[in-house]
Amino acid sequence: MTKEEEQENNILNEEIQSWSSFEYAMREEDRILFNKMLSECQKEEYTKASDAKGKCNSTESVFMALIFQQQKMISKLIDELSKDK
Repeated sequence: MTKEEEQENNILNEEIQSWSSFEYAMREEDRILFNKMLSECQKEEYTKASDAKGKCNSTESVFMALIFQQQKMISKLIDELSKDK
């Protein structure tokens, strides 16, 4: 199986696809951010963790990937602000 096929068939990707209809109720600028946010969750590090948790935890895996991604961004911003002082 190629890397592209693995990515298409993983649990996290399937869960993210199940949220695709959610974006249609959003304004365009929110839809763009929503899609960017979900695409960040599809990185290999998150898909491996999600696959390890199994299908019964797929929604939780998306939420954890989102929270982790936000925390990384917060930590990076704090570090940058600390350097400016």
